Amino acid sequence: MKLLSFSHGGYQTFGCLQGDHALDLGSTLTGGLRSLQAVIQQEALGACEAAKASAPAVPIDQIEFLPPVRNPGKILCVGINYMDRNEEYKDGTPAPAYPSLFMRTPDSLVGHGQPVLRPPESEQLDYEGEIVIVIGKKGRRIPEETAADHIFGLTLMNEGSVRDWLRHSKFNVTPGKNFHKSGSLGPVVVTADQIPDHNDLRVQTRVNGELRQDGHTGDLVFPFTRIVNYISTFMTLHPGDIIATGTPTGAGARFDPPKWLKPGDVVEVSCDPIGVLHNVVADEGA
Repeated sequence: MKLLSFSHGGYQTFGCLQGDHALDLGSTLTGGLRSLQAVIQQEALGACEAAKASAPAVPIDQIEFLPPVRNPGKILCVGINYMDRNEEYKDGTPAPAYPSLFMRTPDSLVGHGQPVLRPPESEQLDYEGEIVIVIGKKGRRIPEETAADHIFGLTLMNEGSVRDWLRHSKFNVTPGKNFHKSGSLGPVVVTADQIPDHNDLRVQTRVNGELRQDGHTGDLVFPFTRIVNYISTFMTLHPGDIIATGTPTGAGARFDPPKWLKPGDVVEVSCDPIGVLHNVVADEGA
């Protein structure tokens, strides 16, 4: 199932994608199932399936996409997780023994079709296309061999980065990763039953139609199950938490000269079977 959060007619709801319509499950379901987070927390996919027949259908050109998981408890991000990204740094270091991690805030992300904002403090806004894990089952010290059971589904992120603000201090990337509405999430969460193999997914990023990034999850330094295992060692993962799993080589900072995003640029992150996350860049406050 492809699940999404959206606004329509002055209210926010959630539903599932069916062709060129969104089925409004939030207005149909009872028992407190008014958001995608509630469905994840209550393990209520069966109720969603049953409600599809009676749910109102809204044309997708009449809705505003929201980040599918609207208020995740945690947004964790893995850095330098594709083999070619580690080589891209040209520092002669071997592949890391442990994942590099940082966190984002919910208001640093917008939904599919919404403008991604370049802040007035910098012209170095960059794109990073990533596949994102949505946690569906609470766990601590989750064994790698059972970690897939804790994955509710997958979505996409443009993990927008303000590059010069990543380097304001020696060990701190937080400022450059959390500018208001500098990245995006969506368009949908594809449930785990629709993804036969996490290690056989291709993620691509295009800017104005030009292919910039092209990665395969078979080339991850740390596969999804290892990421879930590692993070759950030091914190409890809860339903609705999300984890961005890293970006392939080809970000704008790696070109000579760099190719920073500017207003009017169209960024598209794609992966079958999730779809395409589409956003246009705008100046904040414009």
